[in-house]
Amino acid sequence: MVRFMASKVRLYVEHPLGEGQSVPLTREQAHYLFGVMRLGEGDVISLINSRDGEWDASVEKAGKKGGILLCQAQTAPLQLPPDLWFLFAPIRKERTAFIVEKAVEMGAAKVMPVQTDFTQSVNRVRQDKLQAHAVEAAEQCGGTFVPPVDDLAKLSAVLKDWPADRQVMFCDELLIGDPVALPDLRGPWAILIGPEGGFSPAEREMLRGLPFAHPVSLGPRILRADTAAVAALTVWQQALGDWT
Repeated sequence: MVRFMASKVRLYVEHPLGEGQSVPLTREQAHYLFGVMRLGEGDVISLINSRDGEWDASVEKAGKKGGILLCQAQTAPLQLPPDLWFLFAPIRKERTAFIVEKAVEMGAAKVMPVQTDFTQSVNRVRQDKLQAHAVEAAEQCGGTFVPPVDDLAKLSAVLKDWPADRQVMFCDELLIGDPVALPDLRGPWAILIGPEGGFSPAEREMLRGLPFAHPVSLGPRILRADTAAVAALTVWQQALGDWT
């Protein structure tokens, strides 16, 4: 497919995308495009919506409180990530945002904040803010799919209703120094990263008793929670994901 012209910015919208489709803008989107990015009528941007791939769209109407875009041509098909859920215990605000952004960039299909026994940042977790970080990450890294971000839930409650066919890569800091051993089981997976204080003995015992949970070392060094998130996603993608 050939672009009409190079797009200046990428924007996630909820509206359907297709040739000749008009896309209304919210007040916030109009402010970003016309007030912050200084775009005007005739300029071209890229649109994504997690369903229809990426489309170039021209600005047909530009206003302070809204606007209209017109889809021209599809520039990339929808690229779905592997069937991987990413569970993590929130940490400090800016580092939690970093974890969500990296999960999106590295191919998580769903992001699930979980409260563990040692999680300390529960009151600062806002689903809408984390979802906005996921949107921004997809916009900035060229993705065409934005994974949903769940509300914070207790780890025990999440695992109680866990689908039996979905394996869990449980990153256990007590295995430091052991070889990274991930079973070659294809199908739905999830990655679980603990908080800065690690998992409690009760949580570790519970996880080790689950038939679908697989304790894994992330190498010879203790990693910060945000670093462990990137390392775990890399290990899984290289072994079982769409990097292979």
